Amino acid sequence: MNRVAGVGRVTKETDISLEIDLDGKGVADIDTGIGFFDHMLNGFARHGRFDLKVRCKGDIEVDAHHSIEDVGIALGEAVKNALGDKKGITRYGFASIPMDEALAQCSIDISGRGFPVYRCDFAYGMCGSMDTQMAEEFFRAVANNAGITLHLDCPYGVNDHHKMEALFKAFGRALRQAVSIDPDLEGEVPSTKGVL
Repeated sequence: MNRVAGVGRVTKETDISLEIDLDGKGVADIDTGIGFFDHMLNGFARHGRFDLKVRCKGDIEVDAHHSIEDVGIALGEAVKNALGDKKGITRYGFASIPMDEALAQCSIDISGRGFPVYRCDFAYGMCGSMDTQMAEEFFRAVANNAGITLHLDCPYGVNDHHKMEALFKAFGRALRQAVSIDPDLEGEVPSTKGVL
């Protein structure tokens, strides 16, 4: 099974190419022009064991908003395309990831319905070159474009870097579990409807 998909997205604000292999080794090749965001995507890929290549040229002279949101759109589309008919997937995934004093939790249902729930507060406006508000925008874009129910929660933590990094790692681990093939399903779609 070849679960690889690439997406190109060109707007007046961004020019993005993205490729993901859902059955990769965690190899990441990321360049968005936003150093902290690259670091987060590397963590997502590494801990989700996805091979991920991202190139983004965006209007970061304005700010990083368009680039981060549009990478989320492209990632969501690529995940959806790579999953195809979703036959045999586990469908649900969960991860609870600590990073020192911070804890992040992620629950995923590859339901076909984009529904993000996000509960995480940050003490400061920036982590490196990334606006902390943009984490929610990124995850919303991924969930809506991949057609997944995505719950992200950071119940406690002090250091914003730790909280953000734990969120991205938890997302990677939970998504890895949800897209994994369940041999007991024998290629069936895991839904009483017969379709996701």
